[in-house]
Amino acid sequence: MSTASAPETFDSWVGHDVTDVVKGELKFEPVPVKPWDEDDIDVKVTHCGLCGSDFSMLAGHFFPLLPQQVCGHEIVGEVTRIGSQVKDVKVGDRVGIGAQCDGCLECEWCVKGEEQFCPQMTFTLGAPYPRGNAKGTFSHGGFAKYWRGPARFAIPIPASLDSAEAAPLLCAGATVYSPLKYYGAGPGKNIGVVGIGGLGHVAVMLAKAMGASVTVLSRGEAKRDEAKQLGADDYIPTTKDAAADVKGRERSLDFIICTINPESLPASDYMTMLKPRGTFVLLGIVPKPLELSTMGMVVGVSGIAGSQIGSPAELKELMEFAAKHKIRPWVQKCSMDNINQAMADYQAGKPKYRIVLVNTDNGGTL
Repeated sequence: MSTASAPETFDSWVGHDVTDVVKGELKFEPVPVKPWDEDDIDVKVTHCGLCGSDFSMLAGHFFPLLPQQVCGHEIVGEVTRIGSQVKDVKVGDRVGIGAQCDGCLECEWCVKGEEQFCPQMTFTLGAPYPRGNAKGTFSHGGFAKYWRGPARFAIPIPASLDSAEAAPLLCAGATVYSPLKYYGAGPGKNIGVVGIGGLGHVAVMLAKAMGASVTVLSRGEAKRDEAKQLGADDYIPTTKDAAADVKGRERSLDFIICTINPESLPASDYMTMLKPRGTFVLLGIVPKPLELSTMGMVVGVSGIAGSQIGSPAELKELMEFAAKHKIRPWVQKCSMDNINQAMADYQAGKPKYRIVLVNTDNGGTL
């Protein structure tokens, strides 16, 4: 396929200034897209999840805003164009794109199939491409009518998964699936999940489907019933006195996945619940430095670690696992034309637990 035949702009919802997201003033306008490479695909976007990282990017917390910042990294849609080097994707396929859309494809991590660790990885929501005709240009996300990028990072969506329910799996799902798999969630394991939100509610469902017992920690009693609906075996209502909250539960959990990022996190108190050689796994970036009890870590033989997204192979595995075990994220659908209202609702904490934007004129259904 010739470069000349590929569109040079896609209509997108754009942030120009860090205050745009606060004011609810993303603008709909044409945006120059990635220069075409023969390993690329074009995707007609039908659905895109709304994630906290989109807000962080639009607020300038990660990097300075691009002149035209297009976020959205839980993308589902139909392939409309493929390059001559694309082998595993065809026009008409339904695919998903998560938080990573490229890498160098040459480093040890890319060669091993762990592209998420590539030192030149390209985040989908506004980061430089490291190679090809697009080298030095910046990625754009799925708050748009169409998306373009390397087919290697497009994940097939099983037929039994609804597009709106598949979208959150591409980031929220991948972010929790990767550590659940790595740390061995399964029969006989007791797993803690801190926070019931976009990530936490998927973590509970996945851990249960893997055969583990799950204890949820969430602020107050508000989400006890919902945690039980998701499959949680136990629920700890947290307060400002974390030490008291977990008293009597020492050495009860094999590992803990922390999905929240409050101003301060009582990690040492929560880590008393870990069994020897247990791990407290951070998925959110906490603004303030953590105060950790090294005595507790040494005596308890416990540790703390971070985790991020999964590889394309893990994402494919997750989609198949979700289809097999009927994992269905809790979503609220909203027309992408109403993206500014959706973002206001998200910031007000209204969704349970993920807003998915729908391009109805591209075939998405509300």
